Amino acid sequence: MPEQSNDYRVVVFGAGGVGKSSLVLRFVKGTFRESYIPTVEDTYRQVISCDKSICTLQITDTTGSHQFPAMQRLSISKGHAFILVYSITSRQSLEELKPIYEQICQIKGDVESIPIMLVGNKNDENQNREVDSSEGEAMAKKWKCAFMETSAKLNHNVKELFQELLNLEKRRTVSLQIDGKKSKQQKRKEKLKGKCVVM
Repeated sequence: MPEQSNDYRVVVFGAGGVGKSSLVLRFVKGTFRESYIPTVEDTYRQVISCDKSICTLQITDTTGSHQFPAMQRLSISKGHAFILVYSITSRQSLEELKPIYEQICQIKGDVESIPIMLVGNKNDENQNREVDSSEGEAMAKKWKCAFMETSAKLNHNVKELFQELLNLEKRRTVSLQIDGKKSKQQKRKEKLKGKCVVM
């Protein structure tokens, strides 16, 4: 299969059980699965707007274990943007992102020009919180990346996460909103434009 330049590849990394697949499935399909099924690697596609034309947002949901370092390196070298997910209920899951971040730096070189989001998932489980949001923010600052807390379960900040990630892309204009498909509200506004009402 030839490499398509109109694909925009986002790679999701994180320890096992932090909710990577839940975030991706919530975003792509709008569903949430209560049970945990380990992922080896899944790829999902979503049509998005890219430089005013339509392209495919390709989301690679990686394995949570470190059994496949070669796959991990390949995902990093092919990725355009990265989502690093930890669970706010597990300090260990935040620690496990450090070698992945270091590997992204190693393979990609200058990471400041690459969209990276550090994501604290499961913020619906505040009572079990081990990582304070200020710690997540501090880590993101240190890594020069963006930060957000989400809940795949409650669908909190999921679409915003992907939109924000695309907003970080400087080399092209990428958006979840496809220009051709205007919202009903936009259409109504345009319909009303130019009509005057005499009272």
